[in-house]
Amino acid sequence: MMSFLIEQLINITDALFLGHVGEIELGASALAGIWFLAIYMLGLGFSVGLQVVIARRNGEQKYEETGKTFFQGLCFLLILASLLCLLSKFFSPQLLKYLITSPEVYNAVVKYLDWRIIGLFFSFPFLAIRSFLVGITETKPLNLAALTAVLMNIPLNWLLIFRYDMGISGAAIGSSFAELCSLLILVAYMFLCVRKHKYGLSWRIDIKILKEVFSVSVWSMLQFFTSVAIWFLFFIAIERLGEIELAVSNIVRSVSALFSVIVTALGAVTSSLVSNSIGAGERNAVFPLCHKVIRLGLYIGTPLIIIALSLHPLIIGAYTENPVVKQIAWQPYVVMLLNYFFALPGYIYLNAVTGTGATKTVFFFQVITTIAYLFCLWGLSNLNVRLATYWSVEYLYVIMLGIQSFIYLKLYNSKNNRI
Repeated sequence: MMSFLIEQLINITDALFLGHVGEIELGASALAGIWFLAIYMLGLGFSVGLQVVIARRNGEQKYEETGKTFFQGLCFLLILASLLCLLSKFFSPQLLKYLITSPEVYNAVVKYLDWRIIGLFFSFPFLAIRSFLVGITETKPLNLAALTAVLMNIPLNWLLIFRYDMGISGAAIGSSFAELCSLLILVAYMFLCVRKHKYGLSWRIDIKILKEVFSVSVWSMLQFFTSVAIWFLFFIAIERLGEIELAVSNIVRSVSALFSVIVTALGAVTSSLVSNSIGAGERNAVFPLCHKVIRLGLYIGTPLIIIALSLHPLIIGAYTENPVVKQIAWQPYVVMLLNYFFALPGYIYLNAVTGTGATKTVFFFQVITTIAYLFCLWGLSNLNVRLATYWSVEYLYVIMLGIQSFIYLKLYNSKNNRI
């Protein structure tokens, strides 16, 4: 949970500071942040498949294979970071120019991405190490890494945005540097605390293992990319409503990120534990495990939702002093918070399917759900509806994913999903 919190806290910090620069910067940080997140999700998707394979080997007690698998994933993610960084530098400005209608918002988005994309060289190796540590169930160092990123990002944002008057570019530089600091924490832990001989940690390229990992990961990459790509299209639709609505949606998205971290982290743990259980021959433990994780998510999330609803003037006010933005934000804010109760079981069941190794099936679920989601979004764009109505489409998204995944798990046969 703490490791997933890094990327979201960085985005939240950027939004908090940029909200006091102006509505254009606040809205632009939403579009730029999601565009970057879509690129980042290709690496995260690969790391999820990597984690599934590492966890399966760990459950089978093939400990040396976990280290070999980790290094194949690390090499691939470093190459992928280089490729995506180059492609983004050349093509992102041209693509965004056709999608964003406001010239001011477009210029701010490009300024942010010019510096933010460099963070891939730090976040992708972090994902590889995180997959290894979660796969072998050693997650404590991820707390320190998350804390380090936040402690670095907050003062850097203040210095670069306000003190040195770098605006949205300063937010991007601070965020990338914060990711570098969190990576250094995990690298130090790997060198000092992980038993290298037990886990077979040595630099060696094994194409066979890489192919095995990629065959599992490719569908997770497509699934994760698609999930954020439609999120970007959602914000493009909001951008056409106006700069105020875009700024409001970034505030709501920023607050929702905290609850998304809980759901995403518990989902990742579910995936890893399901894979470990199947590797250990405990197929019948899948549903009881899912239900325990859902209950845990409710224990964690429900009090936080009550607090967020009670303190909404303070929370929204932390992002902006504009009374119009504060007034418009209330309804979508409530809609977003209540979606947690549908997203939690939906993503737990979805990640349980990923843990079985059926990443291709998960991607097909994503495609079916995405088609329905975009159809609803297109319908709303032709109607004069409130901003909160756009946010309610998220309910359809998570419910459809959950139902499809639940049915699959009921019919699942572990013999058909060997890794």
